[in-house]
Amino acid sequence: MSERWLLAWGTGYAAVGAASLLLPLYAIELGAGAFLVGAMASTAAFAGVPGAILWGQLAARTRRRRPFVLVALASVAGVLGIVPLLGSPWSLLVANAALWFVVSAAAPVLNLIVVEGADAAEWDVRIGRLNAVQGYGWVAGLVLGTVWTATVGRLLPTVAAQELLFVVLAAAGAMATLAAIRWYPERPTTSPERFARVYHRLNRSDWGAGRYLRATPYGTARLYWNVREWLDAKRRGRRPGGSFDRPLRKYLVAVGLFSVGFAVFWGPMPVYLTETGASTGAVFVLFLLANAGSAVCYSPVGRAVGRRGPYTLQAVALGGRALLFPGIAVVGVAAPTVATSANAVGFTLIGVTWALIAVTATGIVTRLAAEPVRGYALGAYTAIAGIGTGLGSIVGGGVAEVAGYPATFVGAGVVVLAALGLFVWSVGFDGAGSRASS
Repeated sequence: MSERWLLAWGTGYAAVGAASLLLPLYAIELGAGAFLVGAMASTAAFAGVPGAILWGQLAARTRRRRPFVLVALASVAGVLGIVPLLGSPWSLLVANAALWFVVSAAAPVLNLIVVEGADAAEWDVRIGRLNAVQGYGWVAGLVLGTVWTATVGRLLPTVAAQELLFVVLAAAGAMATLAAIRWYPERPTTSPERFARVYHRLNRSDWGAGRYLRATPYGTARLYWNVREWLDAKRRGRRPGGSFDRPLRKYLVAVGLFSVGFAVFWGPMPVYLTETGASTGAVFVLFLLANAGSAVCYSPVGRAVGRRGPYTLQAVALGGRALLFPGIAVVGVAAPTVATSANAVGFTLIGVTWALIAVTATGIVTRLAAEPVRGYALGAYTAIAGIGTGLGSIVGGGVAEVAGYPATFVGAGVVVLAALGLFVWSVGFDGAGSRASS
């Protein structure tokens, strides 16, 4: 199968990447507060899961692929096209949920598409290529938002410039749909059952170590196939979760805790930046710096893990975030005149710490899990991180609305620090070296 259709999907994902930040910024211009923006981030984490399960089942029954790709791209264009017509922040919350429902719903179908006609040995590479296309599309969308606000945003009022950008993004989604109609033929050869059987043997850690730039949008695909794998095991009378050793169980609790802490920080962030005087363009730049900080570090971190093992590197990353999160608030309160420059440095460093965490986490789970349950453990990691992100986003927005941003960011740092303590306790650094070398 020609892979030109990946360019169509990447174009659609560029529209999604820009909209991921533009939607909360537009909601803020319409009067949204920290709680509602946190709720938007929460729906982005949660809305895709039922969509993936529903569409995955429909794709399995109908044995069709093409309609799901076309519906997802057309829906992106449609949702973004009607956003300028919506008049309230709460209606934007619904639109945001709809956007992430259709985008994430396509995830398991896309996995099936990219492995069509390929030997199982090539599946890792092909799935990694899909994730790379999505990741670079996402960053291209952030770049577009940055450039747009620096040019068109200077000529028009903020709301008008944002609404016009939604129209441009909807047009990009429509063009991606037309390109997919032209380039993607319907030729399914790989059944969901075969993919599920092979999935257990895939090297999923490689999908996260430099293959893509952002984790959250791709978590739904992993979650879907892992849930399916888990249910199949239960039907065969196995209890995969019951075989997790105590260090692994404690580490998964730490994963849930630090995922909540991360989301408490990020959930209300667009509102905080806007209220402290940052322009729409400045907000795009800061989020772009965080993504770029991660992107340039994935490969070096992968090499460092090979030399040192993942445990110390993850501890350093968690400790760094525990300091950086409150540091953003301290600088904003104590030195507002240098806050813009300090935020640029801070967001870049936070992006670097994400690269450390994203690369090391799957390696740690792989080392702590026994071979028979390794695939299930990776699935549990994905699910727990996703749930923590959804819960933390709405908690962060609520705390910011009630107690203010300094308390929120300090609280996020405290939660991450507690997760660091649990992490050290769960792996035991005396034993970490022996695990890392095994």
